[in-house]
Amino acid sequence: MSVNLNKVALLRNSRHLGIPSVLRAAQACLQAGAHGITVHPRPDERHIRRHDVFELAELLQGWPQREYNIEGNPFHNLLEVARELRARGLPLHQLTFVPDSVGQYTSDHGWSLPTDAERLRPVIAQAQALGARVSLFMDAEPGQMAAARALGADRVELYTEPYAAAHSAADCPLDGKASTALQAQLQRYAAAAQAAQAAGLEVNAGHDLNRANLSDFLRQVPGVREVSIGHALIADALELGYSATVCDYLRCIDEAAASPAAQAAQATPATPRP
Repeated sequence: MSVNLNKVALLRNSRHLGIPSVLRAAQACLQAGAHGITVHPRPDERHIRRHDVFELAELLQGWPQREYNIEGNPFHNLLEVARELRARGLPLHQLTFVPDSVGQYTSDHGWSLPTDAERLRPVIAQAQALGARVSLFMDAEPGQMAAARALGADRVELYTEPYAAAHSAADCPLDGKASTALQAQLQRYAAAAQAAQAAGLEVNAGHDLNRANLSDFLRQVPGVREVSIGHALIADALELGYSATVCDYLRCIDEAAASPAAQAAQATPATPRP
């Protein structure tokens, strides 16, 4: 689990006092067992700012077993930031390419292939030349997974908001349609994950995942290597604190991993990567 700290920075930026501290938030989450830290530095710096990216990288030097994932549009400022991290000798494990516009409120769709293919191919190669794993933010469309691998991507991050919306609706259904919609979404994500792995990709997931829906997702969608969670986790931390919140999300992940469905999926041999 990678903790996205954008919302901590957003709250900090509303005043000029430097609180809450993005660095202290990262340290608390890592101490509680988070497997990595994610940031999404947008060009307008409305939440994560350039100095945050480098200060967090310096912090992560002291946590060599944890990962640093930076999200963003590779046609904006993302690769420039990545190059400077490497020039300073700072850690960078994964770049997640997201097709956001400059002023977009939040990520709300994945890349479209083959429409975006020729633009993406060279920037994927540039990122990998820096030693970073590349994950493409994608809608859960099984037919697009082989095309993502053909571009050279290492992973896809499945955009999970449609699943989260269906799960929320199923919590208080007025009729049987909500449950049917949720099952349809889970089948769609499972098919996309299977198609990605068959193509030689690893699978991440993120957007609107929370303590209520995370275990259900991981039980049904095979082979998810990483979930990136920000808004819900930071909202929970306002009530529970960072440590208790991270521990509870890790509990959700562990519960899913212990389920019979997840164990059966793990017992199935993975498709070798080309």
